[in-house]
Amino acid sequence: MAASLAALPAWLTTLLVGALFLAAFTGLTVLRRQKPSVRFLLEGGILTAAAIALSLLGAPLHPILFLVILYLVTMRVRLLVDLSNVLTARGRFAAALAVQRFAVHLGPDPASRQIAEIARGVTQLRMGDPPSAYFTLRGVLLEERVRLAVRERAAGYYNLGVACERTSRREEAERSFRQAMEALPGSIYALGAEKALSRLLESTRRSSPPG
Repeated sequence: MAASLAALPAWLTTLLVGALFLAAFTGLTVLRRQKPSVRFLLEGGILTAAAIALSLLGAPLHPILFLVILYLVTMRVRLLVDLSNVLTARGRFAAALAVQRFAVHLGPDPASRQIAEIARGVTQLRMGDPPSAYFTLRGVLLEERVRLAVRERAAGYYNLGVACERTSRREEAERSFRQAMEALPGSIYALGAEKALSRLLESTRRSSPPG
């Protein structure tokens, strides 16, 4: 395979790398039952065209270097969200919120923006601000223009349920936990939602007057 690529003209190798990258990530998006991102395809296409132009001008990029650049540029927002999640897990909430704000100013596509907003809601919840987390997560999950992947949807509804519970919105908390369970059954979010829902229902039963 490597020998075959080496035998190809540099511009054609670049074209193949770019096309395969875009096709692979677009295929994953479709498998997640999401609409392919026009911004992702446009950015990837522009980068591939620029790299092809460099090859034709006699300054080709190494295929691996081009692939790394392509990945870092097109996935910049999601990589920053992953970094913010690490910071949140370590209790560095101010830094996590700063990274999330920076991410949404880098021109994310609608799906990446929603993922960043869910991460912000989780950070707000972990830092002890459930009212802010409630409005952040509710706003994201009510957005109908973009369909979230099932993992993000399950995470969003689970954390929204926690925020509802901590802000005395018991009925909405129950609905959110059930939606998390339905979004991705068997996932860590569904299992957490199931436990939280059982606890919530038990608490409701105990507080109800006997009749």
